[in-house]
Amino acid sequence: MDATFWALIGLVLFIALIAYLKVPGKIGGALDKRADDIRDELEEARRLREEAQALLSDYQRKRHEAEEEAANIVAEATAEAERLTVETNKALEEMIARRTKAAEDKIAQAESQAVKEVRSKAADIAVRAAEDILSSKIKDKVADDILAKSIDQVKANLN
Repeated sequence: MDATFWALIGLVLFIALIAYLKVPGKIGGALDKRADDIRDELEEARRLREEAQALLSDYQRKRHEAEEEAANIVAEATAEAERLTVETNKALEEMIARRTKAAEDKIAQAESQAVKEVRSKAADIAVRAAEDILSSKIKDKVADDILAKSIDQVKANLN
């Protein structure tokens, strides 16, 4: 008996021991379990990818809506600013017109006051001149009465 025979016997015994311990079934079971685990992981990855796609599309839709809303807000703000500019310009024009009218009224009032003052001064000067002229030409009591009446009449007529 040579070494080859004993090697064959060892190999047969080893194969018999492996078969007895059901090692091929355990290896097959382990491989099947590993294949199931990989299949489950692939399914989980596919599910996560679909969720990520759904989230991405949701965020893109929300971003688009936010951009539209921002554009609407900017458009409304621009329109509001234009409206306020028009209202402000109109109010400014009205205020300028009121102030111009008030200044014109003050000027007219000052002019009227100046005319009254000039007339009053002219009347006073005319009365003094008439008094001087009459007093130099008429000297008695009658002259004083006429002079007083005349002065009163001139004052009444001029004022």
